[in-house]
Amino acid sequence: MSNEILTCAQMAKADAFAVAQGVASLTLMENAGRAVADAIAARFKPCTVTVLCGPGNNGGDGFVVARLLDEHGFIVRVAHDADPRGDAKVMSEQWKGARLALAPAALEGARLVVDALFGAGLSRPLEGAAAQVVEALNDLPVVAIDIPSGLAGDTGQPLGGVTVTAVLTVTFFRKKPGHLLLPGREACGEIVVADIGIPPQAADTQLFENTPSLWTYPHPKAQGHKYDRGHCVVVSGGASHTGAARLAARGALRVGAGLVSVASPPDALAVNAAHLMAIMLKPFEGAAGLAELLSDKRLNAVVIGPGLGVGGETRALVDAALKSGAAAVLDADALTSFQDDPDALFNRLHDRCVLTPHAGEFERLFPGLLGEAGGKAEAVRAAAARAGAVVLLKGNDTVIAHPGGKAAINANAPPALATAGAGDVLAGFIAGLLAQKLSAFDAAACGTWLHGAAAECFGPGLIAEDLPEILPKVLELL
Repeated sequence: MSNEILTCAQMAKADAFAVAQGVASLTLMENAGRAVADAIAARFKPCTVTVLCGPGNNGGDGFVVARLLDEHGFIVRVAHDADPRGDAKVMSEQWKGARLALAPAALEGARLVVDALFGAGLSRPLEGAAAQVVEALNDLPVVAIDIPSGLAGDTGQPLGGVTVTAVLTVTFFRKKPGHLLLPGREACGEIVVADIGIPPQAADTQLFENTPSLWTYPHPKAQGHKYDRGHCVVVSGGASHTGAARLAARGALRVGAGLVSVASPPDALAVNAAHLMAIMLKPFEGAAGLAELLSDKRLNAVVIGPGLGVGGETRALVDAALKSGAAAVLDADALTSFQDDPDALFNRLHDRCVLTPHAGEFERLFPGLLGEAGGKAEAVRAAAARAGAVVLLKGNDTVIAHPGGKAAINANAPPALATAGAGDVLAGFIAGLLAQKLSAFDAAACGTWLHGAAAECFGPGLIAEDLPEILPKVLELL
């Protein structure tokens, strides 16, 4: 399955492209309805079904579903309150079964509901009869066509107070951002992407689902050695703030960096030394000391920010790290220290930098952008362009964006990742991959996917320390 993601506008262009290439629009609608009916028949025994049809193409798909489910032995009623338009009218005329008014009463006796009210392009809240029926769904299982009605296809956000929650969503050709971004992803239930005859070349996009097909993990070469796999440095905080650096360092080592060192200020040497084995310890004092340490060009990747504290000293350390030319992951305090002058940070960045803010840190660097840019994916793209570096906005629906516009949505992170220190391990994964000479975007995308897959592999009870230790099992899958 392709990992391309299309916005609603891009999907409309893909439909138009297919028609221009000779695929009849009625054929696309028939194929879409058949895909939904087949998915339902594969998962549900014949039962009483109410198909809720809107007036547009989504409703047209619903009339096809109704006809085909009837052929599968389901007892089908169609509920609609407006005359179908265009192709949907043609499909409506082929439905010879029961019709009901679009009202809560249409759900009586139903054991399954098909949501064919509105597709991903809906731009207004559900209202009137449609809203009343959706509010009455309660616990009935719903199969949504394209996307649950009431959700914005480009953002995954509810358009109002009433939305459908589905157990299964069948969409066509490619996923939309709303299938992967929260809360849309949860409202979709299981997602099936069906081929309905649109040519693959119609998928013109720079937005992708983050899967292993998007990047290549740097497996060790038979004749390689540790120095081929880079040397990652993690900058430690003071004596009472050392754990974050060690978590990141362990992540960098597990993900394959050939050598990893913790750069430690003098007062933290003893506590770091007591906890490190395969990871080396390198003392430094202040920005000048870090600059001298990183002048050794064999140290080719650095994590800076976790546990450092917010203020001028951290800004100076960041400046030293960036001037060294080493690939850099900037996290936590390395970002917040520039909240009063983000451009001072952006002007220092280069093409081997990855910024890894959570939502609060993102707001400090890019104030208002999440509310202005038309959804999370577009906000991160705009942030990357503004910063001139890869930006990774952490969350259960992490988005990674390159300043050139390429972006990826990550959807494999389980809720258990919301635990102290998990972000530090992620920074280490990314830096360890940068040390192995992956590009900034690929390192960020690969590290994020591995992070989610490791958490999913471990299961309940996860703490940050578990992530590097379970990673080898995930790497076996690659």
